[in-house]
Formats: sequence, C-alpha cells, structure tokens
Amino acid sequence: MRPMRLDLAGFTVFRDETTIDFTDADFFALVGPTGSGKSTVLDAICFALYGTVPRWGGTRGLANALAPSATEARVRLVFESGGDRYVATRVVRRDSRGNVKTAGAGLQLMPPGFDPVKLDTGLSPDDLGEVLAGTAAEMDDAVLTAVGLPYEQFTSCVVLPQGQFADFLHAKPATRQQILVNLLGLGVYEEVRDKATARAAQAEAKFEAVDQALAGLADADDATLAEASARVDRMRELTGAVTEAVPEREAARAGARAAGTALAALDADLAVLDAVAAPDGMAELARAVAAARSGADEAAQVVALAEEREEKLRGELAAAGDESALRLLLKAYADRDKLAGEADAVRAAVAAAHGEHEAAAAALAAARVAAERAEADLEAAFRAHEEAKATDQAVALRAHLRDGATCPVCEQTVARVPAVPPGSAVAAAVAAGKAARAASEAARAAVRERDGAARELERVLVAARARQEQLDARLAELDAQLTGAAEPAALRRELDEHARLRRALEESAAAVRAGRDAARRARAAVDAAEERLRTAWRAFDATRDGLARFGPPAADRDDLAAAWATLTGWAGDEAERRRSERPGRVAAVAEAESRVTAVEERVAGLLADAGVPAADDPVRAAAVALERAEAELRELTRRREQAGELREQRAGYEREAQVARALAGHLRANNFERWLLAEALDLLVDGASRILRELSGDQYDLVHDKGEFFVVDHHDAGLRRGVRTLSGGETFQASLALALALSEQLAGMSTTAASLESIVLDEGFGTLDAATLDTVAATLENLAARGDRMVGVVTHVPALAERIPVRFEVRKDARSARVERTGR
Repeated sequence: MRPMRLDLAGFTVFRDETTIDFTDADFFALVGPTGSGKSTVLDAICFALYGTVPRWGGTRGLANALAPSATEARVRLVFESGGDRYVATRVVRRDSRGNVKTAGAGLQLMPPGFDPVKLDTGLSPDDLGEVLAGTAAEMDDAVLTAVGLPYEQFTSCVVLPQGQFADFLHAKPATRQQILVNLLGLGVYEEVRDKATARAAQAEAKFEAVDQALAGLADADDATLAEASARVDRMRELTGAVTEAVPEREAARAGARAAGTALAALDADLAVLDAVAAPDGMAELARAVAAARSGADEAAQVVALAEEREEKLRGELAAAGDESALRLLLKAYADRDKLAGEADAVRAAVAAAHGEHEAAAAALAAARVAAERAEADLEAAFRAHEEAKATDQAVALRAHLRDGATCPVCEQTVARVPAVPPGSAVAAAVAAGKAARAASEAARAAVRERDGAARELERVLVAARARQEQLDARLAELDAQLTGAAEPAALRRELDEHARLRRALEESAAAVRAGRDAARRARAAVDAAEERLRTAWRAFDATRDGLARFGPPAADRDDLAAAWATLTGWAGDEAERRRSERPGRVAAVAEAESRVTAVEERVAGLLADAGVPAADDPVRAAAVALERAEAELRELTRRREQAGELREQRAGYEREAQVARALAGHLRANNFERWLLAEALDLLVDGASRILRELSGDQYDLVHDKGEFFVVDHHDAGLRRGVRTLSGGETFQASLALALALSEQLAGMSTTAASLESIVLDEGFGTLDAATLDTVAATLENLAARGDRMVGVVTHVPALAERIPVRFEVRKDARSARVERTGR
C-alpha cells in the first residue's frame, strides 16, 4: 500500500480542511514541534483504512477522532496498491446526545488514469469509481483484499507506531510468540499444514533425484582416482625431463644457427667482392671533361674580343656628336623651304582676293542702283493703276465679279460677267504693274546675291592675310635657328656616319650575345661532364664504402680509371682468399645440424614413452598433457566431492521429508502451534538477517536460539552476542531489519496477497546521540535508495529532517493544525 493523498477535516487537531499530497514523495519526513500533530497524520491513514488508531489502545474509540468542540470528522485517503488506485473515506459525527458514531464509510476503486490532484479539498462522498464497500462493516474485508494486511500486520509492517519500533526485537520469547500468533491468524494453520505436506513431497522427489544422480557418479571410485593421480605424476616427470632437455636443444640450435650465419656471411662477402667491376667508359669520361673545358676557354676568348670591339664603337658613336641636333637642323631647312613656297602662294592669293573683293563691291553698288530704279517704276505703275480704276469704275468692279455673284452696285445677280474691253486703261495699268513688280523683285534678288558674294570674298581675304602673317613669323624663327648652321649636304653626311656607326655597334652587340650564348653552352657542357665525372666518383666511393669492412686499398683521386683498376684487382684477390675458407664452414654447419637432430630425437622419445604425441613445442605439449591429467584428476575429485555432497543432500532431504511429514502430522495434533511458530520464526530471522547484512555493510547477521535473538559480528571474528548489547543506531538497524522482514515474510504467510509498497516510522529519534543519528539517517537513505517502497519518517530532529529530500512541516495554532510541504 502506498498513500497518494490524504484529506482531513475536523479530525483530532486538524479542525480545518487540510490536504497532504504524497504523490511524488518517495522519501519524506513529517516534521514539526512536539504535539503539533505529526503522528496524527499516520493516525488518519490508519483510521481511514481500519477505523481505529494504535494510540487509542486497541478500541475503536471514535470519540477520539473528533476535534475539540467539533461535531463531525472527515478523513479521505487515496492510495495505490498492486497497481490499482483506491479511495477510502470515513465520516464520524456527534449526535445531540453526545454519542459519536460512524456516519459514513466506503472504499472505491478509482478508474485508470484518475489524477488525485484533481480532487478538491472537500470530503463529501463523490462518485470516484467502483464502490467496493459502502458501510463500516464492509470496509474490513474490502480493505484486507485491497491492502493484503489486517490491522495488526499493517501497524507492524507498514505504519510502525511511536514507542513500539524495537518492542519485537527486545520482547521475551513468550511475548514474541504471542505477537507472532496474533500476526499469523488462526486461518493460516491449514495453509501451513498443506505447505508442510507439499514440502515433504518435494523433499521425497529431490531424494529420488539425488539417488539417480549418485548412480551416475559410481565410476568416481578410489582406484580410478589413484590411476589419475599416478598419470599426473608421470606427466610431471615428463615435463621436468623435457624442460631439462630444452636448453640443450636450444644450445644445439643456437650453434647450428651460428654456423649457418657464418656460412651465409661468407657467401654474402663473396657475392659482394665478386660484384666489384669498373663501369664502362671511365677513360672516355675524363677525356670528355678535358675537351669541354678547352671549348669553354675558347668561347670565353671570343666573348672578350667581341666586347672590346663593342666598347670601341660606342666611343666613336659618342664622339660623332648629337644625332638629334643634326636631324633638327635638317628639319628646319626643310620647313623653311616648304614655308617659303607656301608664303609666296599666300601672297598671290591675297592679291587675287583683294581684286575680286573690289569687283564684287562695284557690282553690289550697281545692283543697288538698279533696285532703286525698279522700285520707282513699281510705284509709278501703282499710281497709274489707281488712276485707271478711278476713270473706269465698271471695269474695276468687273475685275472682282464672278458668274452667279450679286452686283455690289445694283444688288442683282450677275449671270455672266462681261469681258474687259481690249482698250481699257485699267487692263493696261494692271499689266504695267505686274511687269514693274517682277522687275523690282529681280533687282532685290540681284542685290542679295552680290552682297553675299562680297561678304564671302572679304572673309577669304581676311583669312589669307592672317595666314600670311603666321608664315612670315615662322620663317623669321627658322632663319634665326639656321644662322651659322652647316649646309644640308654636310648635315646629311654627318647623319650617314652616325647610321654606319650604329649598324656596326648593333652587329658587335649581336656578336657579343652570340659569344656569350656559346660560352654558356660550353660552360654547361663542362658542368655536365664534370657532374658525370663526380657521379662516377660517387659510384666508386659507394662501391669502396661497401667494401670498408674488408679494408680496401687507397684510391688515386686524379685518375678514375686507375682507381677502378686498383679496386677491382684487390677485390678479386680478396674473393679468392675467402673462397678457400668455405669448405670448413660448410662442414661446421653439417656437424651443428647433426647435434640438433640427436637432441630432438631424444625429446621425441621422451614424449613417445609417456604417450604424448610429438609436437614442435615439446614443453608446451608436456604442459598441455599435464594440464589435462590434472583436469581429469580435478574432475574425478569434483565428482567424488559431488557424490559426497549428494549423499549429504540425500540425508538432508530425507530429514526434511521426515520433518515435513511430522509437521503435517503435528498440525493435526494439539502441539501444531509450536511447529508453526518455529517455522515462522526461522523465516523471519532468515529474512531479517539478509536485510541487516545489507543495512550494516555486511557487519551483522541475525540469529535466534530458544526464542532469543542474537547478532553475529563479522567485524569481531564472528562473535555472537545478545541484541541488547547493540548501540542505539545498531538497535535501529536490527529493529528495521525485523520490521522489513515482518512486512515481507508475514505477507507471504498471509491468506491474502499483501502490497508492501511503503513503510512509515513514527520513532522518537531525539534520544539518539550524533553518531547514532548519523547511522540511522544513512540507514534510512540506503533503504530509500533501494527504490522498492516509499519511506516516511516522523521526527522533530532537524539534523535528520535536513537529510530527507521531501518534508511536510506540521504546525498548530490555537484553532487547527496545518501541513506545508517543503524541500523538493
């Protein structure tokens, strides 16, 4: 059983509605001042489930449930058991006569996934799921089914009341027997008798199985064991003999390897000496170097002569004067001749333009006079026309009429305008006017044309005069520049000499470049030939260095061919000398190999005599044979020991079957209770001892003898002493181990399956010293760390409370107690 949420109202010191949420409180403490109501929280859990509280002295005592002056008390507990969630509710009321009775009680199975946090703080019955019990009478069986423990076992296994924690550990044998009788219940005897009968059958079946196993171990007799032991001895002797022979074999092999190595070294020396030979072309290589050096010297002389001629030509060209100045003077002569011709042409053009301009001005004046006369003639014709119109009005009007128009004089429509009479003055005046107008327009056109021509000639004349001035000024500059200069022919001769010297200089520079290229090629040829010579010397030196261990003769560093001849002759002589040593070394190798063969044949004979197959590694083969012989001996020994153990087991199973059969018989007799209590006490002590070893760090085991409890101290050479000699912290561990064993073992002996998912200790820790308190705290932390149940502690000791992660602080004022969660 694991509490999830507790709701209180009017219950003892909790007058006001109070809710305590245990949902995630795997390890918690109820803390607060003395008398604040810490233990009342546990009372409420017990009351909600069983309708009573340990502190009420075993009676129902419903009046104790009511807060002072309260008329109603409500308790609701949401808990989890066996994976299901339940809600237990109890309501107590005081009637008008002062009598206190249960007004309501119920147990409901909550639907899957229902979150207790959603419950309000009111304790009115709600439809929270399937109703398992609806009255106080129905609650007893329903709670027993859900929790799996009756009230006495619940207060001994789940909620341990204050002051009674170590009672079971220190109780007298008769008192402890009575407690076990009360915890077991009378209904368990039949189950124990059935278990005893089943155990007897199991023991008899195991007895028969052991007999069959013993039949399979019949070959593990003394004779077989002696034979196996003798083979082990033989294999040990073989291992010693082979081990002694191995150094001799290894020495022989080392001698054979040394002889072989010496022969191989001689053959290697002969191969090296026989391989000494001079490369082809060593004499030609030296001649090629000399020829390349001679060619390089000749090319250097050619370059020096070419460079000397180049310097001489540069000096002559520098002494010939400034070529640019000569060219400037020649250009000045050419410019003067060109500009003089152009100046003459410009002067002629100015004279011609002046004449043309004067002729154009005269023509313009004559045109203007003709235009004035034409204007006068046009004016006269206009006056004659006016006069003719005045004289012949009809003709004048007729000139403006059209056929079908209205006459401006008579306002009659004129069907046809009559023709003008041939002799009419108006007609003559009109004709004369037209002729005068044409003459006037022609005269004005002639004036405009001659005026444009005159203006153009004047512009040309101005431009020609400006050019003439420019040319005259430039000619004056050139005359000043050429004053005292040589004639053009002399200047040209000097320029021709300059050109000749420059061409000679370019040819000389080309010769220098060609000579330098040839010199570089000759030098490269020298370097290549010398590098080939150096490479040949390096090859010689490498060959000679490879022969250093033989002591080769000194080499002539001036003649490569001679050096090679000396070295090859020496190598041939040295090879012949060493070749004479070879037959002796071959014989030494054969003798060493024969010694190896003799030792190996002797070792193989040792293995064959011992019945061990021949192997490349005789020591390992002998060791493997010894290991196998020892393994066979160990197996035979193990089988003999197993047979002995099986015989002991068979006797044990026989005794167990007899005891179980006797127990089953005693359970049908008057003394069956004594057998039952002995079985329960054995189970309890075994379980408590296992838990105590875990809590005490393997220091203590718990045992019992004639109803008394003792501890075996493994830190004191296994000393057995009474439990009353334990310190406070050790007593706490032993009592806790018994409490846990009770919760586990008695649950297994109960008629229903108990759900032991929590344990709450209401113990007075204030009397413990600091060291003992630290032991108690560590024990509780280890218990909580196991993770198999909720652990709760009721304490007012701050040092203990601070080590517990979740704390419910209980405080009380003049009206009611309150609970506040602190920690994480």
